Amino acid sequence: MGGIVDFDVCFPASRISAEDMHAASGVPVPDILEVTHSKEFPALGEHELSWELALRAASAVLRRTPVPRDAIRKVIYAGSGEWDIPFWSPAAKVAHELGIDRAHCFEVTNFCNSGMVALRVALDGPAPGPGEYALVLVADRLSRMVDHTDPGSRALFNFGDAAAAMLVAADGPRAFELLHSAMRTDPGWADYYAGEWRQGRVRIRRQPHRPGLSEAYVANFSALLQQTLTALGRTPDDIDHFLINQGDRRMHERLLDTIGIPAGRSVFNYDRLGHMGGADTLIALRELADERRLRRGDLVVLATSAMGFSWGITALEYRGIQG
Repeated sequence: MGGIVDFDVCFPASRISAEDMHAASGVPVPDILEVTHSKEFPALGEHELSWELALRAASAVLRRTPVPRDAIRKVIYAGSGEWDIPFWSPAAKVAHELGIDRAHCFEVTNFCNSGMVALRVALDGPAPGPGEYALVLVADRLSRMVDHTDPGSRALFNFGDAAAAMLVAADGPRAFELLHSAMRTDPGWADYYAGEWRQGRVRIRRQPHRPGLSEAYVANFSALLQQTLTALGRTPDDIDHFLINQGDRRMHERLLDTIGIPAGRSVFNYDRLGHMGGADTLIALRELADERRLRRGDLVVLATSAMGFSWGITALEYRGIQG
């Protein structure tokens, strides 16, 4: 099927703190920490742009794995669709800056599930041919869409920013083989969150609280995981690392408990990072690689979710970091 040759992540220079959000919203700091679990975390500054983070992540990958630029035939930029500039292609902009001029550049929008969707798209037909590659970029500007002056938006106060880049190939040496991908959307939640234009920016607004989303998370992730494990002939005991979007720590713990995976097989970054968008699971994967906690043959499962509401399970086999 193909997989990830190499990947990297990048964080903005700026940070946002619970004290900042308290000053803007009036929400007490302890109440904010119930959501963020961290006193501060990376978030785009006033003059920082998400596409530039994606460019830096991609540049790091291509320094380590210096493939010919004309061998990169797809550049896919994954996120929420609220790019730095309206009516604009961040995929094409990054390609131009990198000197990639023979690729088809386009965007994939599925919110925080977009990165894994884009990985699958990159390897679907037409997949990269022999000696060809795709470059998948994952970036968003979530913190810039949160109204930190609105106490009603407290549930979103953990939204931070980061970017990731994956060099993808269908043949040749690969660090991670894509074994299986299973995704679904429950459109009944389509309108639960929506953006609105306020003070020159898109702001995320949630509709009045509606019960059932927590149960939908567990049910959908569990079903997709079972579908994936059945296809692979594996069981939960065979999962070496289970990485999930860092949106809600309690949901993370509940899901692990439901599917029977010890917390030690996952990664918890809530003490120093917020929900960093679609880059969450790749940040955790980068941490495992950098700390040499991966072994050849490890089964790594990424659980990603997105407003809309979509859920995805992506199974990878570790084959050894390249470069």
